[in-house]
Amino acid sequence: MTSIPASETLQQIQRRLLDWYDGHRRPLPWRDALDPYRVLVSEVMLQQTRAETVAPYYERWTARFPTVEALAESDQEEVLGLWSGLGYYSRARNLHRTAMIVRDRHDGWIPDSVEALRELPGIGEYTAGAVASIAFGRCEPAVDGNARRVLSRLFDLEAPTPGEFRRLAGALVPGDRPGDFNQALMELGARVCRPRSPDCESCPLRTSCLSRVRGTVDLRPARRRRKRIPNYAIGTAVIVSATDRTLLVRRPVNGLLGGMWEYPGLETDHGEDPIDAAGRAVRELLGNVPLKSWLDGGEPSYELAEIGHTFSHRRHRYHAFGFRTGSEPVPDLSSGSWTEARWCSTGALAELPLSAAQRKLAKIVGVRC
Repeated sequence: MTSIPASETLQQIQRRLLDWYDGHRRPLPWRDALDPYRVLVSEVMLQQTRAETVAPYYERWTARFPTVEALAESDQEEVLGLWSGLGYYSRARNLHRTAMIVRDRHDGWIPDSVEALRELPGIGEYTAGAVASIAFGRCEPAVDGNARRVLSRLFDLEAPTPGEFRRLAGALVPGDRPGDFNQALMELGARVCRPRSPDCESCPLRTSCLSRVRGTVDLRPARRRRKRIPNYAIGTAVIVSATDRTLLVRRPVNGLLGGMWEYPGLETDHGEDPIDAAGRAVRELLGNVPLKSWLDGGEPSYELAEIGHTFSHRRHRYHAFGFRTGSEPVPDLSSGSWTEARWCSTGALAELPLSAAQRKLAKIVGVRC
């Protein structure tokens, strides 16, 4: 187990990192937020997402939901709509639930302790530490991926445990500026102590970095063997009525892309072609309603579009086929694959919470339709 450095060394690291942060921090829209709600929103959005990507979403979100009460009183479809494209949609659902809990159980005030924050939906150790330190000045560590990389190199840690990271980070956090220090550590990892090609010469901690002294920077943190990501083909049906309205369906709240809207589609079975999976989706929703394809005949003859999207644990390839129906039959939702269905005009698609992949698909097939 790595020993805690002497207090003089800790103070030197704190001073150098904070001085660097004061002169180099990015002007991100949440940086000077004193409102705990806004700190919480930013930290949830920043989970597994780059700051540059988060910034416009954060500004739109806080403009529409400026307070906990405003978020708590909104409906989930609007919440997911504003989050659309940011990914990891359970974060949006958890943030919505958190707002309602804070309103109902905490009189609208975000809790100020790590223990109370951890009881809120989707708030883990890192987010609780970040909110407690940044919003309330609590002397708590907040160790994200960037901070872990900095600590691994700073102390030349070969195989550190989560507990070791927390112990070292906790020793480093100063009592007077805990929030700034945690943000500085993350900022250093994002901009200087990068995974590849770290800029060691401009690092304010270079003289204290054991990996730099020992020549192990490229070995820290140790690279984990990546698991093979499985691929799934999704046969997707773009069903359009005689009035040029398209059938959209809503996914169950629990699970991947929970509560989001999409063109109906099903994963291919073993040996099945995507066109057949798309046909299954049509039959599952519309039964034996007579359909005709974009070309003459009873089945679609070509793909409207094919796009790919990689999630954290799986890769989807969406194969979209066009179907025409003369009417707008009432969809059958008894299978449980979807919880709601809606015939939508092209303009109405923009109002629904669609994932990034579905929005891209809508843009492509909208032209072809």
